[in-house]
Amino acid sequence: MSPASTGASTSVGAVASVPAAPPPVSESRMSPGGPGFRRMSLALFLAGVATFALLYSTQALLPLISGDFAVSASDASWTVSAATGGLALFVLPMSALSERFGRRTVMTVSLAVAVTVGLLVPFAPSLGALVALRALQGAALAGLPASATAYLAEEVTPRALVTAIGLFVAGNSVGGMSGRVITGWVAQEWGWRVAVGVIGLIAVACAVAFRLLLPAPEHFRPGSLRPRVLAGTVRGHLADPLLRRLFAIGALFMTVFGGVYTVIGYRLTEAPFLLPQGIAGSVFLVYLVGTVSASGAGRLVGRLGRRGALYAGGATTAAGLVLSLAGSLPVVLLGLVLITAGFFAGHAVASGAVGKTATVGRAQAAALYQSAYYVGSSAGSVVGAVAFHAAGWGGTVAFGLVAVAGVAAITLAGTRAARAAAPAVRPA
Repeated sequence: MSPASTGASTSVGAVASVPAAPPPVSESRMSPGGPGFRRMSLALFLAGVATFALLYSTQALLPLISGDFAVSASDASWTVSAATGGLALFVLPMSALSERFGRRTVMTVSLAVAVTVGLLVPFAPSLGALVALRALQGAALAGLPASATAYLAEEVTPRALVTAIGLFVAGNSVGGMSGRVITGWVAQEWGWRVAVGVIGLIAVACAVAFRLLLPAPEHFRPGSLRPRVLAGTVRGHLADPLLRRLFAIGALFMTVFGGVYTVIGYRLTEAPFLLPQGIAGSVFLVYLVGTVSASGAGRLVGRLGRRGALYAGGATTAAGLVLSLAGSLPVVLLGLVLITAGFFAGHAVASGAVGKTATVGRAQAAALYQSAYYVGSSAGSVVGAVAFHAAGWGGTVAFGLVAVAGVAAITLAGTRAARAAAPAVRPA
């Protein structure tokens, strides 16, 4: 008989049957040194590697593509701009799908489609077909950036968020570096088609490892796919002046970066440097500096604050642009190091701030940031190439300095808004 039916004491049974109270949400989230954090970090690092390796797989190869199809630098640059433009266009719809079907599911499907397209790119018969495939690839990759940021915002403790996003951005830098360096050397021996095929195979390996490593989400709650709800969330984010500033800062940083790295191959393979394709591609090893600066963005914010870190990133980028005007190759390389370090630091800080600022509709907030970011990349690639064609490297640098000045102006506006609103709880 049960204790209740005999009138016996139920205290022991009651204690044994009452489930333990769930831990607070902040305690159940991942943090450095805690369960799952290392696997999660490695998984998203590999996703970042695959994303940037695929997205910019043709950037170091533009001189060869120009020669193969007999087109100008600005025409060849569309193989980069189409991919980043496709991503910018589809990142918001993909983020809505991630709200309904889950971050991990959307990221997995996006990578699978992107790597499949990547295996078709080497067989493009014309520049138009290549641009179309690259646009499709960019659209497929759109599920990664916004979903990854939202996944981290939900599954990682707030204190560790900037660090976690910095590691994801570090994966982006490694992907961008390895993709460009590998394609440069492979293309020198076997041509650009074999080179992009190799990148496709590397991305396949990264995608498989990502899916096996990424922990299942514990704090995701399915949202609605209703367009009216989505539109309301987007309007709310766009009405937030802090988010608007962060979106613009991300776009301007990427405008500089996209412009510089789209045309740097032309500068290094032409007079006065005349570097072989493999050596010119190896210049992208400076992306390793981006890995360090992105992963250290959290510490930079801790020392200087958000706005101080953005000022530092912008100043570093501007200094690099000026140095890159030199006629000495070592000085040009130092300039690229500073441009890369400043860009990745600024991007990691701005991206992390979006994740902290948006308390609802995080995927949409991250998607809006990524849309602005990749619109900046597309604009930078095209305008940077046009400026190079019209005025040489000095034209590209002037274009970049204007964008950096925009970062400084927006950050200063945020500083003034914060002082005017003091003692507001949230800084701009």
